[in-house]
Amino acid sequence: MENRVVLLDGGMGRELRSRGVPILDTIWSANGLIVAPDVVVQIHRDYIDAGADVITTNTYGIIRSELAKEGIEDRFAALNVQACELAREARETAERPVLIAGSLPPLRGSYRPDLVGAREEIEPLYREQAMLLAPHVDLLLCETMSSAAEALAAVSAAAETGLPVWVAFTLEEDDSGRLRSGETITDAMALLEGFPVSGVLANCCPPEGISVAMLELVATGRPHVGGYANTFGPVPVGWTLDGGGESDGLIPTRDDLDADAYATHAQGWLNMGATVIGGCCGTGPAHTARQRRLIDEAVFIT
Repeated sequence: MENRVVLLDGGMGRELRSRGVPILDTIWSANGLIVAPDVVVQIHRDYIDAGADVITTNTYGIIRSELAKEGIEDRFAALNVQACELAREARETAERPVLIAGSLPPLRGSYRPDLVGAREEIEPLYREQAMLLAPHVDLLLCETMSSAAEALAAVSAAAETGLPVWVAFTLEEDDSGRLRSGETITDAMALLEGFPVSGVLANCCPPEGISVAMLELVATGRPHVGGYANTFGPVPVGWTLDGGGESDGLIPTRDDLDADAYATHAQGWLNMGATVIGGCCGTGPAHTARQRRLIDEAVFIT
């Protein structure tokens, strides 16, 4: 996939919810594996059928701290492996090559650079998860990294597996093109100097912010650069999915990012030199299919 645009899949959590799967605020991805593994497989298959070149394991929320909240931390290893097996099961029926990316997520809350913690605390946790995923996947995707320090811990652990490593940064809501920590992509990549990172992306933030950051992403010179945005409204400062604050919990979806509108943003990324596009939270197979058409038509408007 080195010489063409790569299409990632779309979101999993909200797609599970839309198909009637009970999604707990604490263990949303784990609960999908526990109560509806067949739906997880079907979602993977639907993304493949829509044209995705890469599907991502449903491991974003399979981390010790979240599982502990529901008293199932002892299932950490089994659930991570199960997520990989479901992705591989979905791929078995594909009629073309499809890669599997193993998701390495934030360990102490999404979009929270203030909660990342010390490298010596979180890198062993990333190493544990990376080693579980590595035998079953084709690459490791350190995604929704909110700061350079968070990315460093994840990338360092992932690199030890010998698999290709991609890193995806989540950006500020003000369309500055900066990480949620306030750092630039250039700053963050400087900290990752020397690590074998072959993909650099922006994800789980507004598509407008990714557009601002795209030229800086392309300037990293990596073979795989691009973005996959979410489709929901601004993330409040200090937000948590399972918190008790007025602004915590599920964030409403925007009404201006259907498949066609989203593809317009993706078209702009391609025009600027992106080699990877896809979708994050709130996107579904329809978004993937529309981006597949965009790639296949290769109409890069300048």
